[in-house]
Amino acid sequence: MSTLAGRTILMSGGSRGIGLAIALRAARDGANVVLLAKTDQPHPRLPGTVHTAVDEIEEAGGKARAVVGDVRDDADVARAVATAVEAFGGIDVVVNNASAIDLSTTRELDMKKYDLMQDINARGSLLLAKAAIDQLERSDRAHILTLSPPLNLDPAWAGKHLAYTMAKYGMSLVTLGLAEELRGAGIAANSLWPRTTIATAAVANLLGGAEMVARSRTPEIMADAAHAILVRDPAECTGNFFIDDEVLADAGVTDLEQYRADPDGGQLEEDIFLGPAH
Repeated sequence: MSTLAGRTILMSGGSRGIGLAIALRAARDGANVVLLAKTDQPHPRLPGTVHTAVDEIEEAGGKARAVVGDVRDDADVARAVATAVEAFGGIDVVVNNASAIDLSTTRELDMKKYDLMQDINARGSLLLAKAAIDQLERSDRAHILTLSPPLNLDPAWAGKHLAYTMAKYGMSLVTLGLAEELRGAGIAANSLWPRTTIATAAVANLLGGAEMVARSRTPEIMADAAHAILVRDPAECTGNFFIDDEVLADAGVTDLEQYRADPDGGQLEEDIFLGPAH
């Protein structure tokens, strides 16, 4: 396969940023997308809602449904699965996109932020995948794709921001475990992580403002890499911790200048969890 036409994707988040870019890339194939997100109303610092995302997906050529809810809530997740089944007849792909970030050191960490990250990142990823297993098992091209890093056990990462590292590695453990557990069911589980920072609201608002955005790549690099993974045969593509530029290189895409947020932004900023922590 080289297309997601007619496939149904269930995604956490997706109102903006990387998740929306992945959804739009799938929509251009003619995919169906169900977004489970909290953004029912506009946020003063964040563009877009789950409803505007649905409009964009349909304008791009796909079909979409918005489920206003929280990936931390079991009932909301069950409702999102039911919506996908009712609207589109099943689920072929789960994308664990929703994630919370706080890079505080342990001394400075508010434990409410720890709970938030664990509940959205680790628990939410496990819950969304778990709730969709019965439907995924009916698909002949079933994928679970989680936006989380390779399990780099260099202690510098945990030492730099322990709580966030625990939460993101929790997502990666979902990939590691489900790839093995669901291998016999024909369901692939993989992770995808960017080589560089990505020009999103989180980078702009939390990690370094306009300067960091200028040194980032656009969400479209993650969208194209995700697409390249999701059209692969799940029997031959599971248990991987992919990096976006490596996926694209395998697909024959070597000119990455098209993905620069600012062609004059200077040296690109390597994302965290890759290489040694500085």
